[in-house]
Amino acid sequence: MGEKMAEEEFSNTTHETFNFTLHTTLGVTTKLVLPTPAKPILPVQTGEQAQQEEQSSGMTIFFSLLVLAICIILVHLLIRYRLHFLPESVAVVSLGILMGAVIKVIEFKKLANWKEEEMFRPNMFFLLLLPPIIFESGYSLHKGNFFQNIGSITLFAVFGTAISAFVVGGGIYFLGQADVISKLNMTDSFAFGSLISAVDPVATIAIFNALHVDPVLNMLVFGESILNDAVSIVLTNTAEGLTRKHMSDVSGWQTFSQALGYFLKMFFGSAALGTLTGLISALVLKHIDLRKTPSLEFGMMIIFAYLPYGLAEGISLSGIMAILFSGIVMSHYTHHNLSPVTQILMQQTLRTVAFLCETCVFAFLGLSIFSFPHKFEISFVIWCIVLVLFGRAVNIFPLSYLLNFFRDHKITPKMMFIMWFSGLRGAIPYALSLHLGLEPMEKRQLIGTTTIVIVLFTILLLGGSTMPLIRLVDIEDSRARRRSKKDVNLSKTEKMGNAIESEHLSELTEEEYEAHYIRQQDLKGFMWLDAKYLNPFFTRRLTQEDLHHGRIQMKSLTNKWYEEVRQGPSGSEDDEQELF
Repeated sequence: MGEKMAEEEFSNTTHETFNFTLHTTLGVTTKLVLPTPAKPILPVQTGEQAQQEEQSSGMTIFFSLLVLAICIILVHLLIRYRLHFLPESVAVVSLGILMGAVIKVIEFKKLANWKEEEMFRPNMFFLLLLPPIIFESGYSLHKGNFFQNIGSITLFAVFGTAISAFVVGGGIYFLGQADVISKLNMTDSFAFGSLISAVDPVATIAIFNALHVDPVLNMLVFGESILNDAVSIVLTNTAEGLTRKHMSDVSGWQTFSQALGYFLKMFFGSAALGTLTGLISALVLKHIDLRKTPSLEFGMMIIFAYLPYGLAEGISLSGIMAILFSGIVMSHYTHHNLSPVTQILMQQTLRTVAFLCETCVFAFLGLSIFSFPHKFEISFVIWCIVLVLFGRAVNIFPLSYLLNFFRDHKITPKMMFIMWFSGLRGAIPYALSLHLGLEPMEKRQLIGTTTIVIVLFTILLLGGSTMPLIRLVDIEDSRARRRSKKDVNLSKTEKMGNAIESEHLSELTEEEYEAHYIRQQDLKGFMWLDAKYLNPFFTRRLTQEDLHHGRIQMKSLTNKWYEEVRQGPSGSEDDEQELF
């Protein structure tokens, strides 16, 4: 009888199963599958290595806070000396460039070495800085007629961004094949086209608010920029996913099908996750009444704000898309289940955190001029700027003409031109460019340098010329037209600190809500469904007793603060008169 010994196959130490093949005299093969070993625990740094990493992280935190403090002082000086004509984002980027030059001189003189601290870390951006900015943007959409223009905004943000990405990516690929610029393969070209299609019209929005332009134009640009960031990130991740796979033996149609499937999964999966999280937060805070303990209520809101980001990233979805939709839903439903104190606290906290994150990002964007190892190619930069502007035009003008067939409030040619001109690029393209795993290193440096030039070109040149352009095309409101140039205020920070948005405070009782919303005859579609069924189900209607208690709570806190101010060491009658 011929017998064979068991055959063992070991490819690497990382295999997931061990297969033992036993051959018996009957010729029957039996496979014994051992349990899959647990994932190895990542090594934890200890001793001297951990101490060095802690010191390095401490210096990075110190440097970042120092830069942030200097930027805050700059913004304060802009407000104090009424330099309202200068957008804060432009001022902070310019300050970052100046600080980078000073640090470069210090390093040249060998007085200090801050190369590691001044480097922009993409992981820090995506994990710490970007989520609060995106969540605050979604949470603030109550201010305008977002839902009335949701169709137009979605078309510009999703299809428009895809069009721009294909135009820029395709142009770069074919220009490279024609030896006009450096060659990039198809996936790398599409990745760059996707990341550079993320618009960030911070300066433009400030000018819109100062000049009181058409509110529909304001909301179209603002809403598109919010959704556009998430769509651009998902498109870039899609291109990265194709780059990591071996696509040489796959046809072009199969590649497109895989990319489309991945994008749809990321987009709709992340949006559904964020929406579900927002609705759950509304139900939790509706049925668990925490209004008498604002600290617990506020803590629960902070948890729900960041929860969808961590969950989405953990299951390989887009955390940015999830946290955006969560912010929109929580603003529309959850916010109205909060006590007035927590509502105000949420508004101010989100504004402050988003301001600090945006300021930090713009400052490091300016610093990157001197901290990033550059590879500058003039032809590549010029053609990329041309393609970016052309891609934006192919996005805005055809889609606007198409939408005008279905819109009551038409998008005029002047509005189209301003929307095209307001497609500024911000820190998201720069962070995405550093996050790409491009090889070799020269390619990554070329993409990073080109992205920095395009971002600075759009912010400083296009952003700085937006106001005179708006005045030239005569699209501002008649009230703003009567103002003198000295009255124009582009300070976003000063406007945010002057007033609480009272229209976002929920003070409608059951009867008032029914009279204000349900009985309106002009509500159609989702707006009618929301007012009739969704809003009553997910939000708590205040009784007269709840409203009375909220007013007493606010009055008590105000009186307590006033008493503490009066009893302070510098309190005096003159100071008291200045307060009022």
